[in-house]
Amino acid sequence: MKREEFNKNIEGYAEECIQNGKIDVALYGKYDVQRGLRDKNGNGVLAGLTKVSRIDSNIVVDGEKLPCDGKLFYRGYNIREIIEGLEKEQRFGFEEVAYLLLFSELPNIEQLKKFKKNLAYIRKLPTNFVRDVVMKAPSRDIMNSLSKSILTLASYDDNVNDLSVNNVLRQCMSLISVMPLLAVYSYHAYNHYECDESMYIHHPDENLSTAENLLLLLRPDKKYSKLEANVLDLALILHMEHGGGNNSTFTTHVVTSSGTDTYAAIASAMSSLKGPKHGGANIKVVEMMDDLRREVKDISDEAQVEEYLKKLLHKEAFDKKGLIYGMGHAVYSKSDPRAEVFKGFVEQLSKEKHREDDFALYAMVERLGPKIITEERRIYKGVSANVDFYSGFVYSMLDIPKELFTPIFAIARIVGWSAHRIEELINVDKIIRPAYRSVMDEVEYVGIDER
Repeated sequence: MKREEFNKNIEGYAEECIQNGKIDVALYGKYDVQRGLRDKNGNGVLAGLTKVSRIDSNIVVDGEKLPCDGKLFYRGYNIREIIEGLEKEQRFGFEEVAYLLLFSELPNIEQLKKFKKNLAYIRKLPTNFVRDVVMKAPSRDIMNSLSKSILTLASYDDNVNDLSVNNVLRQCMSLISVMPLLAVYSYHAYNHYECDESMYIHHPDENLSTAENLLLLLRPDKKYSKLEANVLDLALILHMEHGGGNNSTFTTHVVTSSGTDTYAAIASAMSSLKGPKHGGANIKVVEMMDDLRREVKDISDEAQVEEYLKKLLHKEAFDKKGLIYGMGHAVYSKSDPRAEVFKGFVEQLSKEKHREDDFALYAMVERLGPKIITEERRIYKGVSANVDFYSGFVYSMLDIPKELFTPIFAIARIVGWSAHRIEELINVDKIIRPAYRSVMDEVEYVGIDER
């Protein structure tokens, strides 16, 4: 069989799948099935309880639910207050907030020092792991490379299937610690073998924060500014956790409930996060903005930018999906607190990088986008920029390649996944098994000669 014939056969099979696999949309309403586990108002179906974090997006007034400015709490602490405290004391906060999410309390000076020392101690990969695993079959999709490395690490763990909290916590802390190494080394391998560029394998510095080590590992000269490291640290904190219902964290709960090992659970969450509807959204924002610059003659002209945004919604521009990427959120309506906290630091970084014009364009789209979406789509619950709107811009200013945008999200979110995995193991001990109603027709079997 020739390749052309095979491809044609696949096209035929795919058409059969589409035609025979369609379900009448009306049946979802008939049987009260909440597609996407969300009701008609976009609210998530209640699937569990958590003490890891909380998202506030509405308030109840006189029995009526009304949208409000978004709030995000980590273990009861408002994320804004956490960031303000770290900024006031001029400290990096990734490790401190990781401690909070894992152990439910903010550490004192000695507890934080001990936790950092533990993370530094396990921030190492098995002998020859980089050569034998990371550098083999490098891929542009660093998320897939990360998943491969995480699953392979299970082979080096003598207690891989031990589900005691003691062992799972050890595994989670180890993965949290080595994720930056796996991500950056995977990128350098791809950049060397697939792009014919130089490869740099730096060792982490046990005295540096996670954000500082990330920049040290990535850059040939290991150099970075204090503001660069601070903004990256902030990005990691804001992406660290976001409730139990987001796709990758819910995946962690589902897979954990089956009794599988930590490496398999985290790799499953990675597979969810890499989707463009979840962790891959920040790349789409950057690509959309690049397209805007190409298509709009004067990017300082609000009327021209507004016209482009309308074309996006009408599926006449960019990828013709009808979306303004970075606008709107499944939970937040009036505002995403992560985006609001982020914006001030983004502006500071844009000045250091001499990219004030780019920041002004982002700020213009942030202002115009919600208004246009509301008018064109008749959405009344409120639309605002989400954290992905600015995160890709930040990573580009930090000279982080697009291939690492989503992996950096994973480097942060693995802390939340770990907290939720442990919470699932402690509290539920029951496999998650929702129901699907069958709407197929019964048919009688027919012998092959009679079909």
